Amino acid sequence: MAMPWKPKYTISDKLLLTTREIGESLGEIRSFNLSDQELAGLELDARELSSYASTSIEGNPLPLTDVKRLLKTRKEAIRDTEREVLNYNRTLQSLYAEVRSGKFKLSVKTVEKTQGQVVDGLMDNPAHCGALRKAPAIIRNPKKADEVVFIPPDSKNVRGLLSDLLKFIQHNIGKIDPIILAGIFHRQCVIIHPFIDGNGRTTRLLTTAILGEAGLDLFEIFSFENYYNRNITRYFKAVGLVGDYYEMAEQIDFSEWLEYFADGILDELRRVRKTLPTQSTRKPRMEPHHQQILDYIEAHGSITQREYGHISSRSLASRKLDFDKLVKLNLIEAKGTGRGTYYVAAS
Repeated sequence: MAMPWKPKYTISDKLLLTTREIGESLGEIRSFNLSDQELAGLELDARELSSYASTSIEGNPLPLTDVKRLLKTRKEAIRDTEREVLNYNRTLQSLYAEVRSGKFKLSVKTVEKTQGQVVDGLMDNPAHCGALRKAPAIIRNPKKADEVVFIPPDSKNVRGLLSDLLKFIQHNIGKIDPIILAGIFHRQCVIIHPFIDGNGRTTRLLTTAILGEAGLDLFEIFSFENYYNRNITRYFKAVGLVGDYYEMAEQIDFSEWLEYFADGILDELRRVRKTLPTQSTRKPRMEPHHQQILDYIEAHGSITQREYGHISSRSLASRKLDFDKLVKLNLIEAKGTGRGTYYVAAS
């Protein structure tokens, strides 16, 4: 019986520190209590950036301004460069929805479906769309076409290698940090090179989904692809191999790549944090019952516990906590004492 696939990596002090900083960054962003509308805005920004950066990595010449315009106008693609961007954006939206609804299932079929969406309308041979490759692949130097950089696994081994990778990911969700799991998937999928075309885009899309599926909340609001696109040469060097897969398979070490992968996520979370208002200017998020109090005061000038009880179904204890919170936020202030206490807008 074959042993299950197990990647080789070391959790270095650097990786440990970066994952901790990622957790702190996520906590700081959560502390803003962003509204659904604000989160939707951050998600849109991230999708625009990801759709631009991930296709740019593969050589798409469209600038970010054109990509944003294309995604906002929702026009049908006329050129392949536009279709490539639209395909990426639509697939990213689809994966977001599946992860949020709990319908995302990591399988070979899912990987094939994702690649099919990525290259839809872009391949001369439809047989290569949404199907694992059945032909050999060679990775050449884009600047020197006659220079072979990497020879991926034989096509006959692709399904088995991909299945082993997916089993490892599925088995370790909840057991291994989401950053490490997604990072391992990313590099190993690139190494396997399961398709004739669309490998990089497919891998980056599914990496995002795995981050969310494995438990990294707010996975929709940052674009690690942006980090890679700023130095594509470094990205390719970090994620890929040089030589023949079969000569290196037993020695592949993910340690340095995981440090780089985590750096990209932290860098992006810091970028997102800079787009948020400062502590002194941000407005606290109001729950409906808190807003109900503020609206009543605006309409009537003041509100008492009894009046709040008439317009709210919340318990007495909860109503007292609601007033306490708004007082602490310096949005209202108490007047009077005892049963004569009433609340007005803070001056």
